[in-house]
Amino acid sequence: MSVRTRDELGGRAAIAGIGATEFSKNSGRSELKLAVEAVHAALDDAGLTPADVDGMVTFTMDTSPEITVAQAAGIGELSFFSRIHYGGGAACATVQQAALAVATGVAEVVVCYRAFNERSGRRFGSGVQQREPSAEGAALGWSLPWGLLTPASWVAMTAQRYLHTYNLTPEAFGHVAVTDRRHAANNPAAYFHGKSITLADHAASRWIVEPLRLLDCCQETDGGQAVVVTTTERARDLRHVPAVITAAAQGAGRRQEGMTSFYRDDLNGLPEMDVVARQLWRTSGLRPSDIDVGILYDHFTPFVLMQLEEFGFCAPGEAADFVAADALPLNTHGGQLGEAYLHGMNGIAEAVRQLRGTSVNQVRGAARALVTAGTGVPTSGLILGSDG
Repeated sequence: MSVRTRDELGGRAAIAGIGATEFSKNSGRSELKLAVEAVHAALDDAGLTPADVDGMVTFTMDTSPEITVAQAAGIGELSFFSRIHYGGGAACATVQQAALAVATGVAEVVVCYRAFNERSGRRFGSGVQQREPSAEGAALGWSLPWGLLTPASWVAMTAQRYLHTYNLTPEAFGHVAVTDRRHAANNPAAYFHGKSITLADHAASRWIVEPLRLLDCCQETDGGQAVVVTTTERARDLRHVPAVITAAAQGAGRRQEGMTSFYRDDLNGLPEMDVVARQLWRTSGLRPSDIDVGILYDHFTPFVLMQLEEFGFCAPGEAADFVAADALPLNTHGGQLGEAYLHGMNGIAEAVRQLRGTSVNQVRGAARALVTAGTGVPTSGLILGSDG
């Protein structure tokens, strides 16, 4: 998909299966085992076997290579394998790459997966502790010496500017946290099942990096998630109604860095997500009013507000009121704040459940879902639709 023209991918591929491990703080097993469990669960959900798979896609950050997962899962020959960079920004792009493969006949059944022990093992929230010399790492050299060492500190810079520009207080972010946790409270798979919060709880939670409080920050989770992508035609013959990939896009903005794009002309938005939004709307022919449910990447609450504004659901500075009014069903699984932090892959699964009509917080008549990947980095997005 070009940033200038409409592509022809929409409708040619679909998600036919979803599967996950339990979400925990200490899985007690290897990341490879988590990946294999999630892949098997997704294939079983689709009514397929490992022998049907000929393609695999994951993140560059994943420690379980495609060929290793294929071997451990009982998958045979692969005609397509791929990895996407930029952490959580890769989530929806894994599905885009799988869709491109099946739409062009490079592969017939592609599994996208992500698995990690992100709580009991390496924790992204601990920040940069060691970095090999690289051009990408050099960009961090402009921020690390001044104490900007963690993802929360990087987001806090932009969040503070956003509050200043629109004359808001940190309570604006609390609406996202309250919404996510309300949905998580109904979700048995969520870590915070049965544990809703109020705006007062949000305001009382401790500072992490001002203006971000503890309840503005996503969880750190052990687990795995996988989705199965095939052609829309084949998906129709499988176990569930297909979640058709109506549009898919990646995006990087001008002067883009990985989480530290502080030298742009404007820090009040997410230009990388604007690139994705323009492509998704152009290719799908849809508008914000056509979306029934939004699954927006929520590693930190401020970036959910900015995403809503980049996609045109509301004007700049108005997203907090938009969320408070429940104007769009948002992160109905509880998001990464409430369900689990799986680098956005669990959000894709929730969009599929909404289209199947099986979500624990089902939106009546949901036929179109917007899903986004990690922000602050080069990112990606999907519009999924029901078949027919």
